[in-house]
Amino acid sequence: MPGWVIWIMIPWFLFMIWFFATGGYFMFRKFLRGMPKEDGKSALDWQDHYIDRTRHLWSEEQLNLLEELVQPVPQLFRDPAKRTIAGKIGELAVKEKADQMREDLIIRGYILATPKRDHKWLVKTLEKKKIDMSPYQGLLG
Repeated sequence: MPGWVIWIMIPWFLFMIWFFATGGYFMFRKFLRGMPKEDGKSALDWQDHYIDRTRHLWSEEQLNLLEELVQPVPQLFRDPAKRTIAGKIGELAVKEKADQMREDLIIRGYILATPKRDHKWLVKTLEKKKIDMSPYQGLLG
C-alpha cells in the first residue's frame, strides 16, 4: 500500500471516530431524558404533559415570539429546542394557574430552559422589540 494512502486513511479514521462520538453523545443524552424518574415519568413525558395542558393558551403572536427566540438554533435542532422551551413555559403556566399565555411566562421559561450563552440573543431580541428586561435581571444571572 502506498504511503500517501495511509496519510489519507488516518485523518479519515480520526474524523469518523469524532463523528460517531458526537452522535453517540447526543443520542445518549436523549436516552437519559427518556428514562423514568422516581415518579414513573421521564423528563420528556413531563415536557409533553405540560405542552398538552397549555396548548390552548397560546396565541399566534406568542407562538411567533417563541419562533423568533429560537432563531439562533440550527434548523436541525430547532424543533426539539422549541419543544423543550415550550415545555418549561408550560410548566410555569401550570404552576401559576395561568388562564392565558403571557409574555413574561415566555421570557422566564426561555431563560430557565436555555443555557446562559443563549441569553445574549434573548436580550438582543427583547431590546429590538422594546420589552423591558429589568424584571428578568435576577434570572439572567
